[in-house]
Amino acid sequence: MKVQRVIAHNMRKRRVELRLSQESLAVDAKIDRTYVSRLERGLENPTVGLLERLAHVLGVEVVDLLVKPRSGERFPNALPGGRRPRSR
Repeated sequence: MKVQRVIAHNMRKRRVELRLSQESLAVDAKIDRTYVSRLERGLENPTVGLLERLAHVLGVEVVDLLVKPRSGERFPNALPGGRRPRSR
């Protein structure tokens, strides 16, 4: 498995666990939301500095983003889309 796909898998898995939107992750990591999307699709090669920022926002160590998924582990589903209803 290519390193970009490993990072993509681990980023999305952790982001979904935290129930963070791509937008929230992007804002906190100081990058564009479309770049988060491209990272999660394995289309970009992040710098070490960016991996550090992403790991910090996701509450993991950089090395955790590089751990190969277990055999047979499925790519994490995205969070449900759409706007959340306003609380009254």
